[in-house]
Amino acid sequence: MSALLLEAKGLNGWYGKSHILQGVDITIRDGELVALLGRNGAGKTTTMRALTGLLPRIEGSLVFDGRDILGRPTHEIARSGLSLVPEHRGIFGSLTVEENLNLAARSGARWSVANVFEMFPALAGRRKTPGGKLSGGEQQMLSIGRALVTGPKVLLLDEPTEGLAPVIVDRLVELMGELKALGLSMLLVEQSLDVCMAVADRLLIIDGGTIVWEGDGEALAAAADIRDRHLTLENA
Repeated sequence: MSALLLEAKGLNGWYGKSHILQGVDITIRDGELVALLGRNGAGKTTTMRALTGLLPRIEGSLVFDGRDILGRPTHEIARSGLSLVPEHRGIFGSLTVEENLNLAARSGARWSVANVFEMFPALAGRRKTPGGKLSGGEQQMLSIGRALVTGPKVLLLDEPTEGLAPVIVDRLVELMGELKALGLSMLLVEQSLDVCMAVADRLLIIDGGTIVWEGDGEALAAAADIRDRHLTLENA
């Protein structure tokens, strides 16, 4: 069995007095892609924020690459190799594509700026274009590329396909497969069950701030009651 890279146990997280995460358990192994599914408001993005030190208050156990990172500053967690592609993309709109990438690039990282341009030829053609002038799909490519040039050991992807054209979604699904084949571990938060089923080794469902189901794509495809109970709006 591959090595355990990330282990969260009993994570509880708050926004002010609102207790959002209520005992979340997540593990990610070397080279594994884990998908986190759930309805809006179930705690998916809050989980990502908790893992990366962006949540104001968090309790529980959080170990990454053999180190306790609970309560560590976000920049320190990122430097250790846990890299987030946020839902809002977070690129610098006034900086060019090339400047966005160069700002994040780290010496010795597995992926270079040149590698990103090979992955996303559309970005190569717009390297001198300000990030704010890019299309939604191009901004998402830039956000992923920026995360890769930091040299992540685990890549966290928060709703990477949201609002994108089908052709861009297909490319991102293809890219996740390519990165997984290269051995990069990933945690994917995604609304699209089809996308998750296409790329994930393991799927988790979060509801009410806790993990309520875990299994592979075949098991979830056969579990209509689980999908109806935790993923459909009718039972929200």
